[in-house]
Amino acid sequence: MQINRLFEIVYILLEKKTVTSKELAERFEVSSRTIYRDVETLSSAGIPIYMSKGNGGGISLLPGFVLNKAMITDEEKEDILSSLKAVNAVNLSKTDTALKKLSSLFGESKIDWIEVDFSSWANAQNETETFNVIKSSILGKRAVSFSYASAKGQRSTREVEPLKLCFKSGAWYLYGYCRSRADFRFFKLRRIRELCVSEQNFQRKSPEQIFTDENVFQEEYVKLKLKLSGEAAYRVYDEFDRYEQQEDGGFIAEINYPKGEWIYYFISTFGRHCEVLEPEDVRNIVKAELKNTLKHYL
Repeated sequence: MQINRLFEIVYILLEKKTVTSKELAERFEVSSRTIYRDVETLSSAGIPIYMSKGNGGGISLLPGFVLNKAMITDEEKEDILSSLKAVNAVNLSKTDTALKKLSSLFGESKIDWIEVDFSSWANAQNETETFNVIKSSILGKRAVSFSYASAKGQRSTREVEPLKLCFKSGAWYLYGYCRSRADFRFFKLRRIRELCVSEQNFQRKSPEQIFTDENVFQEEYVKLKLKLSGEAAYRVYDEFDRYEQQEDGGFIAEINYPKGEWIYYFISTFGRHCEVLEPEDVRNIVKAELKNTLKHYL
């Protein structure tokens, strides 16, 4: 990450006073041109950094420069350290180094109040590997191809320009431009197989913000009205914003759910603790599905 590299450059210069662009390039495994851009970025941010030529020349900070910790409030320090700790949960390999150095620099250790793990309780090794490959492809602006399973279980081969990794509703998604469909799409990481990185670069830029108040998945929603027993109370508290508890301890709950076959899977996860009240067509389909399921046990 550039922000981590920029911090480390300042950290190195505070220790060594002067260092060459070649030394920094080799340390961070980037080109000298990238180091020159980093110097410009730091200079634009107000860091008194400069370059000198000739024997003994290189990149230096003005004598007497110190990183003024007083410029950052205690609350801002905690926010920075806590954010780095959360980012570290997605396996950004060098973030832990920045976290330790910033903790030491700030003289702070109040980051034990948060712990983030984006993985599921099940084995998610394949998803982690997919995440890291796609992350590298996004940073290197390289197209990827893979086999993808739709919500209906149909597999297709996709060629995609990866733009962002997104976490939404308990799952990781790749957001990118699908060349196979000539449109921007979301792809659930757990449905991606046979992932290959192309040597072909792309120039398309990622939007600053994907998730807005509008439905980015462009799906129609169904307003479900469900009657749930008191034994499903934990699900009601976790998953519903609109509900009323009844005298018998049960609940009448409402939720807007994406239209599609997964709506019936969602309802079935409640088992005997759920009755669909509205809409009528969903209620009738659930009844038909239950009858079909019962045939397997006759």
